[in-house]
Amino acid sequence: MRILLSNDDGYFAPGLACLAELLSEVAEIIVVAPERDRSGSSNSLTLDRPLSLHKSHNGFYYVNGTPTDCVHLAVTGMLDVMPDMIISGVNSGANMGDDTIYSGTVAAATEGFLLGIPSLAVSLVDASRGNFVTAARVAVDMVKRFRENEIHDPVLLNINVPDIAYQQLEGIEVTRLGRRHKAEPVIKSQSPRGESLYWVGAAGAAQDAGKGTDFYAAQHNRVSVTPLQIDLTRYDQLDLITKWLNN
Repeated sequence: MRILLSNDDGYFAPGLACLAELLSEVAEIIVVAPERDRSGSSNSLTLDRPLSLHKSHNGFYYVNGTPTDCVHLAVTGMLDVMPDMIISGVNSGANMGDDTIYSGTVAAATEGFLLGIPSLAVSLVDASRGNFVTAARVAVDMVKRFRENEIHDPVLLNINVPDIAYQQLEGIEVTRLGRRHKAEPVIKSQSPRGESLYWVGAAGAAQDAGKGTDFYAAQHNRVSVTPLQIDLTRYDQLDLITKWLNN
């Protein structure tokens, strides 16, 4: 089994190294990741300049672009053989609820899904204790499950793993995305030259976090697995907007 690994924290990130080490025991892996931290880059592609591909001392490839660039470049131009799966992570911090819209981690997996390849986005919730091994072991479990019982349709799974020891996990739960409160306001500051500077504020706290959500599962020490889709059409408003336009 061949697996393409990527992330949004950069090719030097500890979560990626841990994931690569454990997955190499069960599959053939290749790593193509951004040359620097590209968190929050979402599904952006670099179209205004060429991309360069380099190989690090540890065998990882890195690209001067976004997570989406990395997967797109690898699958459509670099690799001679299509990977059987794409895994993005392990991200340092959760990608739950509204986070998925902005997440470069999820975006890398999404690109794989759009290219017809089963894809996983794996994140370590909180990450302050650094239990990347736990998240990597969960990813290995998923790969083994997929190999033994393949899902024939392309799937995109968003996986969030509590930042605890593997033995402390309370199981796996299939969830839906929760919702966060509105993000905190931007933080205004000033440069030494008197220019106004703005830092994007922190994400809002969980709002829709009841049973069945990714927030709830993670809070109760369970791995959250959320199947995602790309169709953004709001079907229940098709008739409403049609009538509005025809008035």
